[in-house]
Amino acid sequence: MEEKDIIEKYNAWNIKKQDIQLARHIKEIYFKEGQIWWCSIGLNIGSESYGKGENFRRPVLIIKKLSADLCIVLPLTSKEKIGTWFIDITFQGEKRWVMLYQVRALNKKRFYLKMGELDNTDFARTKEKLEELLKLSENRHPAKAGIEGNNPKSNLIIG
Repeated sequence: MEEKDIIEKYNAWNIKKQDIQLARHIKEIYFKEGQIWWCSIGLNIGSESYGKGENFRRPVLIIKKLSADLCIVLPLTSKEKIGTWFIDITFQGEKRWVMLYQVRALNKKRFYLKMGELDNTDFARTKEKLEELLKLSENRHPAKAGIEGNNPKSNLIIG
C-alpha cells in the first residue's frame, strides 16, 4: 500500500473515531463477560489487530467487565491460526480463532452489534489459555529477569 493510501485510511479512521466518541446511543449498550460483539477497533499500527470496512470493525470477545463502560476484550478472526498466541473456539456453528496476544481495553462506545455469547466451555478454555500466555501469577519482575535496562535502546521514548 502506498503512503498516500495509508494516510487516507488513517484520516478516515480519525473521522470515524470522532463519530464514535460523540455517539449518543451508548446508554443503550449493556454487555457482559463471554459475549461477542462487532466492535470498531480501528486502524492500528504494525501487527496490531485492526477492524475492516468503512467502520473498522472486528468481532471481539469480552473477557473481563471492568465497569459499565469499560472492558477487556480479545479480537477474533475467521482465519485459522496455530500457536500459543491463539485458541480455537466454535461460535454459532463456525470455527473462529481468538487472538490472545491482542488483549486490550475498550470503551462500550466502540460496540456496534451483539453477536451472541460464547458457550461456557470455550469461554473457560479461552481464559485459561490467556492466563497461561500472560503468566501473570508468576513472580517474574522484568528487571530481575534481565529484560529491562540491559539495552539502552529499550528505554527510549519515541515522541
